[in-house]
Amino acid sequence: MPLKSHRYSLGARLFFSAAVCCVLILVLAGVGLTTFYRRSAERGFDERLSVYIKQLVADLAAPPETERQTVGDLGEPRFDLPLTGWYWQITRLDGERPNVRASRSLVGGQLPKLLDQSIVPNSRGLRESYVSGPDDRRLRVLEREIDVGEDGRFTVAVAAPADEIEGDIQDFRFALAMTFLLLGIALVASTLVQVRFGLRPLVRLRAAVGAVRTGENPRIVGQYPPDLAPLASELNQLIDANHEILDRARTQVGNLAHALKTPLSVMMNEAGTSGDGQLSQTVRAQAAIMRDQVQYYLDRARAAALSGALGGVTEIAPSLDALLRTFTKISQGRGISGSHAIPPGLRFRGEKQDLEEMLGNLLDNAFKWASSAVEVSLASEKTADTERIALLIDDDGPGLPAEAMAEVLKRGRRLDETTPGSGLGLSIVVDLAKLYGGGLSLDRSPLGGLRARLELPSV
Repeated sequence: MPLKSHRYSLGARLFFSAAVCCVLILVLAGVGLTTFYRRSAERGFDERLSVYIKQLVADLAAPPETERQTVGDLGEPRFDLPLTGWYWQITRLDGERPNVRASRSLVGGQLPKLLDQSIVPNSRGLRESYVSGPDDRRLRVLEREIDVGEDGRFTVAVAAPADEIEGDIQDFRFALAMTFLLLGIALVASTLVQVRFGLRPLVRLRAAVGAVRTGENPRIVGQYPPDLAPLASELNQLIDANHEILDRARTQVGNLAHALKTPLSVMMNEAGTSGDGQLSQTVRAQAAIMRDQVQYYLDRARAAALSGALGGVTEIAPSLDALLRTFTKISQGRGISGSHAIPPGLRFRGEKQDLEEMLGNLLDNAFKWASSAVEVSLASEKTADTERIALLIDDDGPGLPAEAMAEVLKRGRRLDETTPGSGLGLSIVVDLAKLYGGGLSLDRSPLGGLRARLELPSV
């Protein structure tokens, strides 16, 4: 079952997960720091307002009546200018009518009393809150309730514009955002460098495995980190085990071929010395069929074992040159010429013996039926699989009808019994090509004869 590739690579997943974590951490840290700074800014602002409250309380508690007339002289001009947002207010609570004294900046207005809003005082006895001022301006208000004995009970309140706090917080938020943005970019860049550096041994290991698959190296070579070295070692052991199994398979196939061919040869020789009787002819014919069938299935078993081998790579042009020379010499008396247009360096991912077996059968069939020429070329169109090539073997013979092309690809089918052969050649090519993930198809050749299209895996 083929492995399914995930949409994202390991490096991309590590990078994006780290980047998301960095952004999330920075956002949470920004929110936390902004909240902490807001509270700190409010405490600092409240400290300024509490100083004014203490001064107002001290003025109220002063014993001489003359000193009490100076209540509200806080030394801050903004308490005297109209509607500046800086206000103070003193309200007597135990009189028949509320007696309110306020800063000039209130211009006859009044601040809402926090006492009436059920706000609980803090540990210093101060009530604190945000209210809407006379001009609908948002204010920060601190209020304290005091008792000066016979002089009565009062609430002392001081208010200031809340936008001063917000402005301070906005400045801090902007500075924090710029700092975290630069920090985030630096973290993402460092993450990218770490991912690329950390995954570099995996890239080298992938290249080493690819070199073994394409036949450039027999084993995985190179130095790897301690956590990857065992994997490279296990892969090398797997490659060694694969080669050992293939060697045993070759040996067993060779032994089986020898064990079967020898008795068949003895049977044919004995039948040949027994005369030309019907029995002798039958034995020779059936023994020849058995020999061809044995050879066919032994080749198929050997090819099945070799098709999964690692590192088998064969250059096509040299093998094709040798085969064309051989078949041209065999057909010299018929005047058939053979040529090919396969570029140098084009390689088949498989064993040389299997490539020559497939090309040999196809060329044998082409030279057998050609009138004067056999041509081998590379298909110009691209296949669906970019790692496959298509070889075209054309002849100028009589060709085949369309309905007969599928028949000749079946095992042992022959449409002409007058030519020598077992009829297994094309079926052997079909089986070998399928074992390598390719295929064979027949069509009408531009030369007038038959075209065989052989698709094979390439490097």
